Amino acid sequence: METIAVIFGGRSAEHDVSIVTALSSVIKPLELTRKYKVEAIYIAKDGAWYWDEKLKDIKLFTSGGIKDFIAKAQPVSVQIDGGMTLLKTGGLRKQLQKIDVVFPAMHGTYGEDGALMGLLDMAGVAYVGCGVSAAAAAMDKVLAKQLAVANDIPVSNFLTFTKADLSRELSQAVKSITVSLKYPLFVKPAHLGSSIGISRVTNDTELKNALEVAAHYDDRIIVEEAVNNLIEVTLPIMGNDDPQPALLERPMTQAEDFFDFETKYMQGGKKGGSGKGGKGAEGPQGYSQIPAELPKGLYEEAEAVGLRVYKALGCSGTARVDLLIDSKTKKVYFNEVNPLPGGLYAHNWAKAGVSGIDLVQKLIALAEERHTNRQALATTFSTNYLQQF
Repeated sequence: METIAVIFGGRSAEHDVSIVTALSSVIKPLELTRKYKVEAIYIAKDGAWYWDEKLKDIKLFTSGGIKDFIAKAQPVSVQIDGGMTLLKTGGLRKQLQKIDVVFPAMHGTYGEDGALMGLLDMAGVAYVGCGVSAAAAAMDKVLAKQLAVANDIPVSNFLTFTKADLSRELSQAVKSITVSLKYPLFVKPAHLGSSIGISRVTNDTELKNALEVAAHYDDRIIVEEAVNNLIEVTLPIMGNDDPQPALLERPMTQAEDFFDFETKYMQGGKKGGSGKGGKGAEGPQGYSQIPAELPKGLYEEAEAVGLRVYKALGCSGTARVDLLIDSKTKKVYFNEVNPLPGGLYAHNWAKAGVSGIDLVQKLIALAEERHTNRQALATTFSTNYLQQF
């Protein structure tokens, strides 16, 4: 029986979202397979790692009991020993557990951005999802758009600024934006997900305030023109060298709405419309139309753009590509990539015929395939260099 370590929490603004993804969408279906020994690893907001069966219970977190747990529990150590081994000591007792595959359920900084993946690569352990470079590129909205442009994938007009730029000359930044871009605009922290720190603005005053908010969360900010006649769609994708799409999904919002953190997670997406015809699903963003009701040619074009983005960024395992469509010009624009979709977008895969249990098993198989292929690559080179000394 393989041992799967599910890592969640972390020093991220999306800490709480990560907990729900891990417990509901990863650990529960993994245990239902009865094929794996599942170990829960929780990273607290201060960065300490904990390993315990109690961490599989959502009530520990919803009740606030996690604070008492942390006060009494011994943090876990990780041995890098040609793989990854968990080590926990308590008095004279020592507990060891070798890990076969890591299933990151981390959102945002230090987890979804390639940082954790780098540690796992160094450890030489198989893990689910994108590798270091793809995760880092996907979580950097500026870099992702630059890669898209380099691969002739359409994006809306944008400008980017550093926090230092804005602290020195905020008024000049506002001026340069209004000269180059047209309202309405979206102002975003470059490295955060879950719509944290994102603002839609229609005038200079709102723009200035939005830049200050985004700079509170990140050291790099992107400002984008809104797409006219907007249809927003999202496409979960799974695979390594031969990625397969799920169903194109359309969150049911008005053109002037966008999913901020409050709408996504605190209100169940109540800004969205009501379902019709039984084709929708209740996902992380409230009601969505699955599959998106688009003309066949436009649906296929959006799907093709999503797959091109996935390959251009070098994604593996799974990711979700967000796209923007101008319903009048029929042009499809790349918006952003989420290298670990909230809840794994299991509601969408279920509509595509992949159950939550099948989904986590497929992702583990892809992780092992990718790891095997990487292990076959030469990473050392014999020389007589040291003999010179």
